[in-house]
Amino acid sequence: MKHRNVYWFLTLVLMLSLLLAACSSGEDTEAQTDADEGETEEEATKEPVDGGTLTYGIDSEPEGILNIHFYGSAVDDEILGFMVDPLIEYDENLEPEPHLATWETEDNKVFTFTFEEGVKWHDGDELTVHDWVFAIETLAHPDYDGPRYTNVQTIEGAEAFNKGEADSISGLEVVNDYEIKVTFDQARVNNLVNVWAYPMHEDYWKDVPVKDMLKDEKSRTKSMGTGPFKMGNVVPGESYELIANEDYWKGAPKLDKVIVKVIDNKTVSGALQNGEIDMISVHPTLGEEIEKLDGVNLVTYPGLSYYYVGFKFGKFDNEKKEIASKNDKYDDLKLRQAMYHAINRQEWIDAFFGGYGSPVNAPVPTSHWIAADESDLTNYEYDPEKAKTLLDEAGFEDTNGDGFRENPDGEEFVVNFSHYATTNPTFESRAKALTQYWNDIGLQTDLQMIEASLYYDKVEKDSDDIEVFFGGWSTGSDPDPTGLWSSETLWNYTRYDNEKSDELLAQALDVEVVGDDQEKRKDIYTEWQQLLNEELPMLYIGELQELVGMNERVGGVKYDVSENNNPNEWYITE
Repeated sequence: MKHRNVYWFLTLVLMLSLLLAACSSGEDTEAQTDADEGETEEEATKEPVDGGTLTYGIDSEPEGILNIHFYGSAVDDEILGFMVDPLIEYDENLEPEPHLATWETEDNKVFTFTFEEGVKWHDGDELTVHDWVFAIETLAHPDYDGPRYTNVQTIEGAEAFNKGEADSISGLEVVNDYEIKVTFDQARVNNLVNVWAYPMHEDYWKDVPVKDMLKDEKSRTKSMGTGPFKMGNVVPGESYELIANEDYWKGAPKLDKVIVKVIDNKTVSGALQNGEIDMISVHPTLGEEIEKLDGVNLVTYPGLSYYYVGFKFGKFDNEKKEIASKNDKYDDLKLRQAMYHAINRQEWIDAFFGGYGSPVNAPVPTSHWIAADESDLTNYEYDPEKAKTLLDEAGFEDTNGDGFRENPDGEEFVVNFSHYATTNPTFESRAKALTQYWNDIGLQTDLQMIEASLYYDKVEKDSDDIEVFFGGWSTGSDPDPTGLWSSETLWNYTRYDNEKSDELLAQALDVEVVGDDQEKRKDIYTEWQQLLNEELPMLYIGELQELVGMNERVGGVKYDVSENNNPNEWYITE
């Protein structure tokens, strides 16, 4: 199941759905710090029973799109993880490793993939490279209405196929049923980890037009994969039965079944305690409570997400793909530094996430292999007196005696801060905590809580009422942050426009510059992180641990930064 979202840019597409899906359940996207392997010493000594059923809880209702090529929510992905296999998996260092296929390349432009022979779809048909070609052509089809065209568009000929100018994708050359040559439009360091890595059973889908695939029952209750479990009975929005695939190519699962059960997020602890569920991903605010439960272990492991406070420096013209206008209200670096020093980040994490996290000083989670060493970054420690001094130096002074500072021109200065709103009351509380930090150094701050379903649309479209905003992003196995930070991309939400930043991002992908030298690539990303740590286009707040509550009877489950191990290794001990 170790198939971390492998393309940062794709992750951004998913995060809109993921954030909102999480928020709708009173949850939020999470991040990380230190890890726990998942299986305790006591569990490792227990013998698995023969078969049995594991109940896996999710505390948010799935969208019900159980098709890896179309899904958009994190909870749908949790269910899909039991049923699908990728061509590539990732190790604990986020390095790609063969799964359904191996690969070779001499130039990072042309790759030859060789598929594992004898792998069976759940209906007994054999997997071949034709199923991968079918998947890529589906994602590149003009009628495809999912979010993953970005993962195939760099294949030579995909754009022409997408525009209806070609009947096939020229960069796909089938050698035989188990070997295929893929040519990309240009050599890139990250072509391998960016390409779509999931086949699609051609014979199963060939009679369904692409425009009808998403609404077809095969995407809802009759999912087809090659993974360790296959779809059983589905009660949409309530439960999903997953039956062991006895013909699984890596060996039959130890479990007979997994029942994915939807529960109310307010009942997570009780459901774990009374055995209603065996395991579930949990919000950090529940961590301390779950640690106290009898017969339940709290497993923590590194995630790849972070929270931030962003500044709007301009507006983006999506047709011209450029930042078209500037907003200079927060141009003064000392102002941004002061706002950063005013925040007690660890106190904030302790108060609103149970302490399961730590501050982060750059837009890369510290568990990622490209993360700059902390010694290479400035740590903006909580220091309200220093914050006040910086504001004095920048000319922000209280000239009328009302307790709040005016701008250097003597005009009223108000930090207009926005945060998304849900039924979870802690969201407003944590937003107010940030405004209080700024009020305490004399910066008058007004808070705007915006309905979650509208929030990111307003941020993306540079709504006039979005000025300083709260957000979170998740990264993938490939570290390339171009989709978030290039001055030519829509998801550069701060509208940060820096020539040096763009240059470094391009160098880190240039085969002529870095070749296959990962250390050289990391050095470039470290320099890029240092730049963003100095210029502060956003205030990097914190990264959290990922938490899983797990009944002691569950064994064989392991976690690391690449997520969990293959569920065919999981078992129960009673």
